Amino acid sequence: MGMAQPPGSGARGPSGIPRGTPGGNAPPSRTEAAVALQASVWFSQLPDALREALLEDGTWRQLAAGEALFARGDAFDGLYCVASGTMQVDAAGESGKAALLGLLEAGAWFGEICLFDGLPRTHDARAVHAARLWHIPRTSLERRLAQHPAWWREFGLLLAAKTRLVFDYVEEMQLLPPAARTARRLAAIARGYGNPAHAAGDTTPAVQAVRIPQEQLAQILGLSRQTVNQALRELESRGLLRLRYGSIELLDLAALETLN
Repeated sequence: MGMAQPPGSGARGPSGIPRGTPGGNAPPSRTEAAVALQASVWFSQLPDALREALLEDGTWRQLAAGEALFARGDAFDGLYCVASGTMQVDAAGESGKAALLGLLEAGAWFGEICLFDGLPRTHDARAVHAARLWHIPRTSLERRLAQHPAWWREFGLLLAAKTRLVFDYVEEMQLLPPAARTARRLAAIARGYGNPAHAAGDTTPAVQAVRIPQEQLAQILGLSRQTVNQALRELESRGLLRLRYGSIELLDLAALETLN
């Protein structure tokens, strides 16, 4: 997902306001950001100096439900972390049909591909529900990395975690039955893609809710809605999740992400 335009020069939403405009009633707060970003294992394990730099350089962005943050082909404007709400990453083909690639919950960082290759954004990103994001501008990233080249490794680890997931999904698609594929993808959404459990003890809440319609989950998995519904019922009967109106409660995250 790609390279940056200065604030105000990016693509604009229907109202003419730049997508992802900072919320006027939400002044940047390093303390608030520090608390929100602890949902990210990647962030919590960074060197102290880099964590401080990301807190110092970041600003809040607020999106209404359905509002676009950036589109495929937009210039890279920096990295984002979901502090609250849900972001959707998708791509539209020439036919107009969209491929839903993933949903990003709190703790998920995204946009790092373009930090490495300098090319435009690879996909569209929009808010499913009202979302609050911590944004590190491109100019700040480039300045910090020029001053501290060793920090490239940390961003490389973020990218590597996403790359591993892609290989996992290809393997799962070919080898696993629908229930296992469904379980693992729900766990990945709940974790925040590329945001695994702490090595010294998982701090993820025991029960997590994922707000995703079954039709969207089926689209992500490349399965029919009926097949996904059957898979969810099977997982519910095994006590691994609970189906609620508008959400899915994950009761055993560890079991879901290792189910085969």
